[in-house]
Amino acid sequence: MKIVVIGSGFGGLSAAIRLQAQGHQVTIVEKRDKLGGRAYVYEQDGFKFDGGPTIITAPWLIDEIFTLAGKKTSDYVHLVKIDPFYNIRWEDGTVFHYNDDKETLYQQINKIDPREVENYKKFARSLDEIYRVGFELIDKPFTKIWDMVKVVPEMIKLRSDRSVYKFASKFFKNEKMREAFSFHPLLIGGNPFTSTSIYAMIHELEQKFGVWFAMGGTGALVKGFGQCFQDIGGKVLTEAEVSGIVIDENTGRAKGVKIKSGEFVEADAVVANADVARTYLDLIPAQFRKKYTDAKVKKMTYSMSLFVIYFGTDKKYENMAHHEIILGNRYKPLLDEIFVDKTLAEDFSLYLHRPTATDPSLAPEGCDCWYVLSPVPNLEGKIDWKTKAEPYKQKIYEYLETRYMPDLRKHIVSETHIDPLHFEDTLNSYLGNAFGVEPTLLQSAWLRPHNLSEDVPNLYFVGAGTHPGAGLPGVMSSGKIVGNMIGKAD
Repeated sequence: MKIVVIGSGFGGLSAAIRLQAQGHQVTIVEKRDKLGGRAYVYEQDGFKFDGGPTIITAPWLIDEIFTLAGKKTSDYVHLVKIDPFYNIRWEDGTVFHYNDDKETLYQQINKIDPREVENYKKFARSLDEIYRVGFELIDKPFTKIWDMVKVVPEMIKLRSDRSVYKFASKFFKNEKMREAFSFHPLLIGGNPFTSTSIYAMIHELEQKFGVWFAMGGTGALVKGFGQCFQDIGGKVLTEAEVSGIVIDENTGRAKGVKIKSGEFVEADAVVANADVARTYLDLIPAQFRKKYTDAKVKKMTYSMSLFVIYFGTDKKYENMAHHEIILGNRYKPLLDEIFVDKTLAEDFSLYLHRPTATDPSLAPEGCDCWYVLSPVPNLEGKIDWKTKAEPYKQKIYEYLETRYMPDLRKHIVSETHIDPLHFEDTLNSYLGNAFGVEPTLLQSAWLRPHNLSEDVPNLYFVGAGTHPGAGLPGVMSSGKIVGNMIGKAD
């Protein structure tokens, strides 16, 4: 079959390689000038900034994709394990060095609250069953109600109605420990207070398989996947924004896609790695959408957005690790402002990424490469980012400068930033969301937009907005699901 993949994020690349390896003729059409989607790489002033995901888990999923293509991961990208996975910091100066060495973890927990060491052991044991169930679901499609009915008993048994924070609170009494072991949903666009406790399995995933980094940045993995795809015969069209999915009026099936330049790319099946909401609202005429009407699409809840500053310094800050989770004084009240009130808070919690801690080649000699990410409301919040962006950026700089990085602004030699307007306009993301449909219990598995469209019988979805959800393991697994659904070429 001829297959067109719209978008080249990790979901699209995963699906494209699998389908090309299965004998199909696959073409990727990408709006921007190079592959990556939300994992786009910005290069300026001798610095390389990964635009999006920087935390790699489940490395076997990467190996599996290259193996299916008849290749070796090591021929395309070099993965190294990070230690610590993160430093988790609180404003009172407490630092939790987090990795997968149990004795180190026990020591770190003991320093914060000795009573919590045994509670952590109970917490870890309880994750075994959640992890088993969660990973049985991650690469299985949920296209029929029966798919959901089959797993409901286990979901009830695991108390999936509880949030990740409630689940952590069942074991930990110390608020710092509750925060340290419940923040993970934020990495995939979820609120720890509303995301189902199934997502607590992210901790177990990290403990089993580690946290990894691609030398050269996450963009090196994008490049490796892209090269692999082309090496096995795949075709890539960049600067080719799709203006519509062309539907046959008689059959209701997709015939291909139309590019804004006017070109038509014929296809027997279309795989959308684009934002699910924008795909339905903007690319498929309303008469072909009986299920995903405008009203249904707009009724779903969408993840928060992000404010991200990419900056380079002419000084190395060796006190900061590769990944830093910086938690402010408020946890639930701050998350309420982001997810519920959708207002721009006066304070923030931050994720700080310093890839030059592992790979100095990403910056000029003697320099450091950074990005700092602040979760912010999506565009339902009506925040005027054209006027708010600069003062918000300076407030983040001041915060980092005061607490962790002395004289930071004096040492910045390169910078750029993205905000919810970038997610809406450049990444074609509905309401400027950063992670697609929010991962709540009522928007998971069968209740999430399906991998096979319920309106167009040969339209498939991969990426953060469909099952199983955001994060590299999730989006790569969506590519696996779609690859298996379409199957080998005849």
